[in-house]
Amino acid sequence: MFLVFSAKTYAQAKPWVAPKEAENVKNPLSGNVNGLSDAQKLYVSTCSPCHGAKGKGDGAAASALNPKPADHTSVAVQNQTDGALFWMITQGRNAMPQYKAILTDAQKWELINYIRTLSKAKK
Repeated sequence: MFLVFSAKTYAQAKPWVAPKEAENVKNPLSGNVNGLSDAQKLYVSTCSPCHGAKGKGDGAAASALNPKPADHTSVAVQNQTDGALFWMITQGRNAMPQYKAILTDAQKWELINYIRTLSKAKK
């Protein structure tokens, strides 16, 4: 019996970890609630098709994706540094698009600030 694993299968099983230098990047908009309304609109249009409106990873496209989209309300996501999340949004991986040239840095930081509110909303 032979088992065959493609590089793609291995990449999907491999944890997604930001490099140390990315983890240490500080959010220049941390604590700034002024952009949350705009960030929520951006989240709904950009992120919710996969991550769901409440960030639980249950968007309309989620069932067709492997690996499944992250649950933004989860401890695993909420424990990521802002810098790591910024790097992930910027770089993308597999089905997660690369937003390097699509979103401004300010939009990415505002999205991270909004993602931080999702764990509070789940209760």
